Amino acid sequence: MRFKSVLNNIVKIFLPLLLGCLLLWFLYRKMDFSDIWGVVKRGVRYDIILFSLLFGLAANMVRGWRWGLLIDTLGQRYRMRNLIYAVLGNYAINFVLPRVGEVWRCGIITKYEKISFPKLLGTLLIDRVTDTFAVGAMTLFLFVFNFGFFKSFFARNPELMITAPDDSSVLWILLSCLIVAVAVWFTFTRLAHLSLVKKAKGLLSNVWEGMRSLWLMERKWLFLLQTVMIWALYYLFFYVTFYAFDFTRELGPVAGLFAFTMSSIGVAVPIQGGIGPWHFMVIASLMCFGVKETDAAAFALVVHTTQSVWTAVCGLYGIAALPIANKTT
Repeated sequence: MRFKSVLNNIVKIFLPLLLGCLLLWFLYRKMDFSDIWGVVKRGVRYDIILFSLLFGLAANMVRGWRWGLLIDTLGQRYRMRNLIYAVLGNYAINFVLPRVGEVWRCGIITKYEKISFPKLLGTLLIDRVTDTFAVGAMTLFLFVFNFGFFKSFFARNPELMITAPDDSSVLWILLSCLIVAVAVWFTFTRLAHLSLVKKAKGLLSNVWEGMRSLWLMERKWLFLLQTVMIWALYYLFFYVTFYAFDFTRELGPVAGLFAFTMSSIGVAVPIQGGIGPWHFMVIASLMCFGVKETDAAAFALVVHTTQSVWTAVCGLYGIAALPIANKTT
């Protein structure tokens, strides 16, 4: 059993990382590394890159404050520093195990603030769903008002096109959903007396209570404002780096928004730090605006590396600060 557990953890860590590295190798395998290295050594304003990192840290701090608004509806007291440290640590954990950082974030707040873990998980689901809607809204906005760009983007990258499912596929999907629905109904009605089912119902009830936090929130306007702030800061985290390179400096904020939105979609892939998908989306986006492939590749390499290292360092600080800040409490 112990061997299986270790093997399972190894697979969870290294399989996504391997897939990301393979995509990264596929992207860069035919490029002229002397050109890329030339940009990395002499074509980057690293002072601007370092300045851009402040926006990333600010965005994650605002994320901690926004999470606090959701927890407020649970009637629980908390220390804001713990929420911010947990959010920072969340991203460091995700560099090891994709998406596990979110669970760790709830667990560590349960430990230090004594708030129900399932309820925190419910607030976190709202947090993530809100971000999904934000990225979706940006994508829809860009698609509606700049259809030509997306037509060019998918023409250059046909592998990203999703083919429509045939009738048999739709039928199997509907049938599977029906089977799952019947199984859930049968379990929670006919088997409700079983202790395991009772525990599952209690867990789901607590999660739902956490998810209701958005509807119960008194200061919804502040939640919306902080959501806009988070994504504006993430955008600046990315776009400011355009001024560090000669070939992106004149592209403008709209091109920055295109590339940023595509990079956000790339990060959604459950691979550590979006390694591979993030590079692919950014390189493809910049090339649609006339940037040479090797220049776009150098941009992606420099920006992703510096941002990843910064996010990991801030996350490790948050993880280390939590026990110290709570040592005497």
